[in-house]
Amino acid sequence: MKDLIQYVAQKNKWNAIFKGVQYSLNSPADRQAIADCLDCDLSPENLTCDGELPRAQVITRKRMLDKAAEQLIALDPSVKMYEFYTGE
Repeated sequence: MKDLIQYVAQKNKWNAIFKGVQYSLNSPADRQAIADCLDCDLSPENLTCDGELPRAQVITRKRMLDKAAEQLIALDPSVKMYEFYTGE
């Protein structure tokens, strides 16, 4: 759960700066919102920063996001994630 907790903490830090929502892994609605964020971050455009990131950094980001997605699905199998399953 380390990667998932780190991912949520990072999202919450950014959201605090912009007075956004603070996510919790205890809420089913928040878990789905986190899954949606992971889905967005796993899209090819966002993952590679539109092709601007070096390959090594993209691979590192992908591994961390995949681990966080796996941990979220293990925590709550009812969350819907499309990029993680299809990779499209």
